[in-house]
Amino acid sequence: MKSLKVVFLGTPEFAKTSLEAIHQSHHEVVGVVTVADKASGRGQKINQSPVKVFAVENNIPVFQPEKLRNPEFLEELKKLNADVFVVVAFRMMPKVLFEMPKMGTFNLHASLLPDYRGAAPINYAVINGEEKTGATTFFINEKIDEGNILLQEEIPVLENENAGSLHDRLMEMGSKLVVKTLNELAENSIIEKPQPEVEHPKNAYKIFKEDTRINWARNSKEVHQFILGMSPYPTAFTTLKIGEEEKGLKIYSGKFERSDHVKSVGSLEISKNDFKIYTKDGMYFPLELQLEGKKRMNIKDFLNGFRNFDEIKMA
Repeated sequence: MKSLKVVFLGTPEFAKTSLEAIHQSHHEVVGVVTVADKASGRGQKINQSPVKVFAVENNIPVFQPEKLRNPEFLEELKKLNADVFVVVAFRMMPKVLFEMPKMGTFNLHASLLPDYRGAAPINYAVINGEEKTGATTFFINEKIDEGNILLQEEIPVLENENAGSLHDRLMEMGSKLVVKTLNELAENSIIEKPQPEVEHPKNAYKIFKEDTRINWARNSKEVHQFILGMSPYPTAFTTLKIGEEEKGLKIYSGKFERSDHVKSVGSLEISKNDFKIYTKDGMYFPLELQLEGKKRMNIKDFLNGFRNFDEIKMA
């Protein structure tokens, strides 16, 4: 089988798994493009992306341009004479870059396109209670996630599965799909096809902090799926009032019950052995949570941290 020369572009762990799969295949990774090193944390320690760490460990040339249109960077990349560029969890690319290799540039996206175009496809598949999702490889063009499809593969979304678990399963499945795409491109056996026109495609917009606030006026199942879809990151939250102080409360997991009630939505009942929040059609019981300024803990340890439950209200 023909071996392709590949330049890989990506940043997080999700991307690193695909890079590793290509490196272990018969194809040759001739260069890696990733984000610049960043200082973070209290000590401002310099952190390298998982993709860079893997590339350095395996003696693959690394490029970390601040600007993707930088002429010197583009010239260096051109010298690698790659057959194809592979993109996984990277950033918007200019035309001058994605049109460089003779076979084109393809991307791995964690959804069954055209549904869930955008930055957070895994989160939204869980939030919306999808029974299946998947991964797609497609040729990049000037529109976001709208290029011609190469290969797709489905995966079931498990009951009570959170975004973190689905992320990990799609990461493994996606890495195999990337190698399969390279193999079929090498053999010229792929027939690319335009994405179908959908009147109301499901979107996966970038998630900002305020998007993670829980709306208790929704029904119990929707609240449950929202919390699962935000867990473990960026994490759904609500706000408690403890005495005179307001504190954010992140909720990672829980269970729900449907029940007729006359309570106000968003009101809570809390005691030494129980914590429930009323929704539109029932109750939600947090099981794993984190109060602002505290560590993540289970519900038993959380409740043990309070003496006066009467002073705890929803803000």
